[in-house]
Amino acid sequence: MPALPHIPALRLGKAYESLDKTHIVNHSNGARLGTVSHVNAGIIRKDLGKIAESRAALKQFTVDQLLEICTKAGDQFLHGTLPIGAGNQTQSPEQYVTTLSESSGMPHVMVRRNMTKIHQALTRMRTVLNGLTRGLDLSIIDRGFGEQAGARVSFFPTTHCLGLVMPSNSPAVNSLWLPAIPLKIPVILKPGREEPWTPFRLIQAFIAAGCPPEAFGFYPTDHEGAGVILKSCGRALIFGDKKTTAPYAHNSAVQVHGPGFSKILVGADEIERWPEFIDVMVSSIVENGGRSCVNASSIVVPSHASEIADALARKLSLIVPLPPSDENARLSGFANPKMAEHIDVAIDEGLTTPGAVDITAKYRTGPRRVELDGGVYLLPTIVRCDSFAHPMANREYLFPYASVVEVPQSDMLKQIGPSLSVTAITKDPVFTGDLLESPLIERLNLGPISTMNISWDQPHEGNMFEFLYKRRSIERI
Repeated sequence: MPALPHIPALRLGKAYESLDKTHIVNHSNGARLGTVSHVNAGIIRKDLGKIAESRAALKQFTVDQLLEICTKAGDQFLHGTLPIGAGNQTQSPEQYVTTLSESSGMPHVMVRRNMTKIHQALTRMRTVLNGLTRGLDLSIIDRGFGEQAGARVSFFPTTHCLGLVMPSNSPAVNSLWLPAIPLKIPVILKPGREEPWTPFRLIQAFIAAGCPPEAFGFYPTDHEGAGVILKSCGRALIFGDKKTTAPYAHNSAVQVHGPGFSKILVGADEIERWPEFIDVMVSSIVENGGRSCVNASSIVVPSHASEIADALARKLSLIVPLPPSDENARLSGFANPKMAEHIDVAIDEGLTTPGAVDITAKYRTGPRRVELDGGVYLLPTIVRCDSFAHPMANREYLFPYASVVEVPQSDMLKQIGPSLSVTAITKDPVFTGDLLESPLIERLNLGPISTMNISWDQPHEGNMFEFLYKRRSIERI
């Protein structure tokens, strides 16, 4: 039987095995899948003192050359057999799918879809950068200055590295940091506790494609180490719930990726056609197991809320846990069963406040929290809320959950709060104009488009180029 992989820390590209290790286990039976070396905050501080060397290694390449590396890395990530852990151990794409599924609870079909999204982000990186930079001649980044649309322009980096404190909820979230590499900014990454596989595989794919290894720091660490990354990298991304991200909410050097509170709004002009939009609502709620920040967590309508909630509940009640290898699987198990229990209890407690009803409960034959082959799952849940004042109306969980709230169209934008992705089903020009002017909406889909729909030429949360580079005025003789 082959030895279980040990994933080392990568200290600016160099593998490092520490005495402090943690085990990654199968979410359903607790069997060990591998070990991970943990490092302390002192090691991260020490390595950040050498980060200029990592930046210099990337500056040896042009943006065009790094874009070619991105394309090759995408193919390596999707198709390659890559190093995994210390020694000569390798990991095929199918081994990656199986292992990630076993540790995270995500079914194989979902892992492969996430792989494809990452592959597309890498192979279409030129399109991504074109959108992020609004068509900038990318050679200007190489030179530091140039001319664009008849105007002199110059850009300088805001940091020597990008710090990342990653989650464990979905592999494709790693696509958000990928533009840093062609923009010549090294990454210092703390992986999610249950999901070191994807970022480690991505780093190995980049290295196999010709990227300098010292461009990558991979640091499984504790809370203190995460704090060093967030405070010392100049620019950083953090992912997590409100409690985790709240301390950085007003820190311009930290880009916060918390709950999305994404929504579908149906205008008064289209609400009588609501049955035509049920499938869009379902896909927005359920796709990727409900684990994404762009999953719809609220359906906001001016009327017919009870009928819509019932129609959604009937459709979602058909979705049940299936074996991870089943191509029809649409639910993910919980890597941490206590998290499932906490969410289940929180929903039941929230429902004790008058004004909210779990509509899916009447279609279930048992509890919301169920088991399959040792894995713990939460069944899709639709809650009908009387108003946005109810505590269950604007909540987001790591499984298919959505509230349905009836709000007059004239009050919708006053009540929905900040929303990452909003699908607005309306042809009303006045309402459309209000939506376009709303500062609450990060990404807007006009028409029956899933909230999960992402365009490669448009960032859906923050602009990595504007985060990592700043424009300066320049004169030159």
